[in-house]
Amino acid sequence: MANSIHGWTTMLLGFVICAVWAIPADATSHDDIKYAMLRTLGLKEIPKIEKRDLEKMVIPAHVRNRYISMLHLHKDKERKRRALPSLAGILRGVSGNADTTGEVLYSDPTRQRLVFDMKGLIPKNSEVTMAELKLFKKGVHKGDLPLRKHHRPVHNARVSVYWVKSLPDGTNRTSLIDSRLVPILYSGWKSLDVTQAVHYWMKNANTPMYLEIWVEAERVGSYAAEVAKHVHFGTQGPADKIIGKPELVLYTLNLEEYGGAGDCRVKKSGMCCRQEHFINFRELTWTQYWIIEPPGYQAFRCAGSCKQPTWPFHYGERSCAVLESVSLPIMYLVKKGDYTEVEVAEFPSMIVEKCGCVMDNASVM
Repeated sequence: MANSIHGWTTMLLGFVICAVWAIPADATSHDDIKYAMLRTLGLKEIPKIEKRDLEKMVIPAHVRNRYISMLHLHKDKERKRRALPSLAGILRGVSGNADTTGEVLYSDPTRQRLVFDMKGLIPKNSEVTMAELKLFKKGVHKGDLPLRKHHRPVHNARVSVYWVKSLPDGTNRTSLIDSRLVPILYSGWKSLDVTQAVHYWMKNANTPMYLEIWVEAERVGSYAAEVAKHVHFGTQGPADKIIGKPELVLYTLNLEEYGGAGDCRVKKSGMCCRQEHFINFRELTWTQYWIIEPPGYQAFRCAGSCKQPTWPFHYGERSCAVLESVSLPIMYLVKKGDYTEVEVAEFPSMIVEKCGCVMDNASVM
């Protein structure tokens, strides 16, 4: 009996040694997210932002660039955490093997609206781990650029991709998905990460997916703006109907084969796992005007049960909980008297990274 008690004591000490402050399994509920965001900002209540506050809103360039930098850092970390794509996904990534090509609805020197017919592209019982938008950039001769005179040289233009959502009133809302600098004189295929756009589109997968490409100056100034107008992609001219169409490449995982590693399978075993849970900021009354970017995100949550050991005494039950979480960059409005300002911050513990079984704040590894 003494040896048995000693064994249980050793096990319990092991739990304490590897203990973490586990977040409850339902920590991604709307109320939990609200309180977590308020706590990060040091606020007692949600700022009272109304639709009219957005009408004259201007996002300063330095705020936008800071958000883009944070978004890139977040995506780089996410790529490292992602499971490797299946062989089929890798093969689709080879040039000329895109899942689908997009049609151009309209274009001008700084805007290009694309539409992709997504019907049947995503296999059943699979997960889109990554999606790339590939654009063919035409070459620019240095002699065709405007004279620099006394201006600083400009080597790049900023290319951004936006997801476009049609609203019930007939208007559209655009949400920034990815943005990067593209060399002016470069010719060839450039890729943008549109994984978030595909995940967002999948919530209403009964319509085509619309994307918009914006070409902007690398920095403030008339010369940089003029140079940026020379950046063109395939299908922006009458001779581009066949070559250089925008391509969408999807990297998918078969959940029957790769659904482990802590993520829930479609055919659930009932055991603790990480389940998809999308938070739509545009549909929540307290975020629809306050949060500018992103329009929503995959928060995940923990679901399922845990096996219960037979204790020699009553010690409580193990339950499914969040073991690890990561932050999310957010662009939001701050009310300051009679005017509003745009701010950017990383909000911690917004995305569930790992689920597991815990008991009295002790993690069972």
